[in-house]
Amino acid sequence: MDVAFLLDKYYKGKESVSIDVFDAQTLNVVYKDIVSAMTAHLEIEVSVLQALTYCLYEMMDNVHIHSGKPLGTAMTYYDCAQKTLNILIADDGMGIRASLSENEIYKDITEEEALRICLEDRITDGKGMGFGLYTTSRLVNSIGKSFILHSGNHKLIIEGGKSSVVENGYWQGTLIYMEIGTETEIDPGQIVDHRTDVESEYNEYFLETGELDSLW
Repeated sequence: MDVAFLLDKYYKGKESVSIDVFDAQTLNVVYKDIVSAMTAHLEIEVSVLQALTYCLYEMMDNVHIHSGKPLGTAMTYYDCAQKTLNILIADDGMGIRASLSENEIYKDITEEEALRICLEDRITDGKGMGFGLYTTSRLVNSIGKSFILHSGNHKLIIEGGKSSVVENGYWQGTLIYMEIGTETEIDPGQIVDHRTDVESEYNEYFLETGELDSLW
């Protein structure tokens, strides 16, 4: 994977961008390291982290479930001045259209259609629940500043509450990039449609007891 290209395209001029390569065996360790680094920024709203960490794991987990390739790359950067988290998850696998077409329902889907529907609930190639990108889209709709989903020759772009799919460049596999605001308190349960207790999960795994007590 061309990491230099990704840095130039999505993180140009930014220093200390965190870059991690992961596979199925190292996913959990890398994930926890990324979240721990985010948690160290005390100015980030805890409710944002509670929702984001769920979405982050789902995006990373999608790599080895759906891409057909063993490795994924995660890039993260916290912009102190803008109070935004910039997150990129990429693989060089089969891509969204090819993955969805493994499900008989979507066997004839076009690349543009695949990008449009994959953010909807329960859209899956049959190997997962179709919930990860759905929750990520709900997070973006709540506090996202920009979102790009690039697969093959098409990009789905969400900015200013508007969504579009354009034919622009080529990415072998799937690339997700998003910038989210970190100052606004949100309802993490609403982001995941109240289907799982993301608040308790985050608090249990990433907050020390003393930190948790200080929240109340």
